[in-house]
Amino acid sequence: MRIVVMVSGSGTNLQAVLDAVRDGRIDVEIAAVGADKPCRGLERAQAAGIPTFLVRPGEHPDRESWNRALQEAVAAHAPDRVLFAGFMRIVDAGFVAAFEGRIVNTHPSLLPSFPGAHAVRDALAHGVRITGVTVHEVVADVDAGPILAQAAVPVEDGDDERTLHERIKTAERELLVATLGALARAPHPAR
Repeated sequence: MRIVVMVSGSGTNLQAVLDAVRDGRIDVEIAAVGADKPCRGLERAQAAGIPTFLVRPGEHPDRESWNRALQEAVAAHAPDRVLFAGFMRIVDAGFVAAFEGRIVNTHPSLLPSFPGAHAVRDALAHGVRITGVTVHEVVADVDAGPILAQAAVPVEDGDDERTLHERIKTAERELLVATLGALARAPHPAR
């Protein structure tokens, strides 16, 4: 399965995928890694010899033109799937339609509970005893796509947002690799 990975930050999810590919645990080819800003994730890809690209929103006159430029940059690598691995931008419906059923994202909660940018904080504020991570397909509505896999993470006494999020991130990397492995073994969606 050929993928393009989109990142915005440290690239720990990307590194988990790079390690799994290198170790032969998943049958995935990382065709390219893209970002919306310079970040550690791009550096990780470059260190692994993976082609990279950067599509900065500020270099485009509006959101739509940025989305089209990003769409073209991703499509140039002919991916079977697009992985948002800590990609902190919301893409528009046109981008989603171009890769319909092929965009994979992770989210730090058991969706549909706690969608949005503050899932860990929201889970703690609601007093849940179990939260977790979801791997899902991206659709035009934020955090609303079909769920591909989930893993539960218990909330421990004394947890704060940072400690809980670190445990969720550990589960997220494992679940992401397992899910990509399963997707690679399944028939690829039509392009």
